[in-house]
Amino acid sequence: MGNSSLECEDITFKVDSSVAYVGLARNKNKNALTVKMITRLTQIAEELAENGSVRCVILHGKLDAFSAGIDLKDPQRWNLEGLDVMGIRRLSQLGPAMCRSWENLPQITIAAIEGFNVGAGIALTLTCDFRVQGKNAFLLIPEIQIGVPLGWQSVPRLVRLIGPSRAKQALLLGERLSASTAHEWGLVNYLVDDGGALSKAEEIAKRISAMPPFAVITAKESINAVSNALNHVGSFMDLDLSTLAVVSGQMNRAI
Repeated sequence: MGNSSLECEDITFKVDSSVAYVGLARNKNKNALTVKMITRLTQIAEELAENGSVRCVILHGKLDAFSAGIDLKDPQRWNLEGLDVMGIRRLSQLGPAMCRSWENLPQITIAAIEGFNVGAGIALTLTCDFRVQGKNAFLLIPEIQIGVPLGWQSVPRLVRLIGPSRAKQALLLGERLSASTAHEWGLVNYLVDDGGALSKAEEIAKRISAMPPFAVITAKESINAVSNALNHVGSFMDLDLSTLAVVSGQMNRAI
């Protein structure tokens, strides 16, 4: 297993038989992602990638919120004093690295979404194989209103799932997407009664865990190899666009 020295009270991690549970459990700011949380989520994915006994990974938040997105008041992320452009760029690499580590997991990943999911939280769940959502939960991508591009290779993932026209609608208009709309568009695989997302995720994990592991892993690799082939081509400037938005002062962190 990888280095597990990083402690983060806002992330829970447990393994029960063949299923790993990773929880966003921040007690304030509706699970808004901090640098510490992002780093820990990356580390957990790296640890799980080496664990051959885990067949499925369930990623979940709380009943009232999956995630409010990136924490716009996290001093580790936004205190840029003393950092040059390359330093800011290195800091901006943390989110994309987290998403890559989750997308590259050999296990089947299932996101259980309750309440709402916003921005960076959506970026993380887009890397999962399945998304289960409560019927009254909503999704929101506010990056354009904040003044930053949607990064972390999320644009090609979003376009792949819902097509270019709907991706523009979700991103440029920044409107709330109801659970039913998200399901209709293909952003969510399953809709369940509020409070039932985790249970449905466990049901899926149980079915997957009963299947031959080699066949499951190779099927996932084959599908991802085809669907993700152009991710880098479509988003190789993500990091620099994000850096430019920060250093140019165009980002509105008051939203």
